[in-house]
Amino acid sequence: MKEILVNDIMQKNYRYLLTEPMGQNFQSDFHPQLTPKEMLELGVFGGKYMNDCYDEFPVSWFENAKISTTKNIQLNYFKVQASLPLSHWREKGWIYNDDPRGWFQWYCRYFMGRRILDEDTRQIKRWKAIKRHLGAVIKNCKSLDLECRKKQRQALLHWAYDSRLV
Repeated sequence: MKEILVNDIMQKNYRYLLTEPMGQNFQSDFHPQLTPKEMLELGVFGGKYMNDCYDEFPVSWFENAKISTTKNIQLNYFKVQASLPLSHWREKGWIYNDDPRGWFQWYCRYFMGRRILDEDTRQIKRWKAIKRHLGAVIKNCKSLDLECRKKQRQALLHWAYDSRLV
């Protein structure tokens, strides 16, 4: 086990344990198509996400990441706005106290090897629910037509579904 100490803009002296090997031993019903590194390289959240978290995660995740100090939609793979502000997520009660940035922060920490059983189950349930957008893309778009439903495709990238493949 390894302990991680987080000191960034949103958390001070937050500690968690890595109890699983990185990228391994996921819940049996959780099969993300993209790693956090791949998501950052593809362009998610307008580059604004995790631009102060370099000390928490592997350096390699940021080597080719599309990161910005301000939200820049042009950094998104599909160059569209496809996410709601964090304030909306807070209002809906979707933010877990240990992960104040939301699902992607949870996923990054889960990928690294942190496990919190109840929260993992909740977040994986949310991840599964997003798959309905994949169904809409498949139903309404020609195969591999990346110009079709770009907003939904970008949103799927934010949830580790590789929408470039459908």
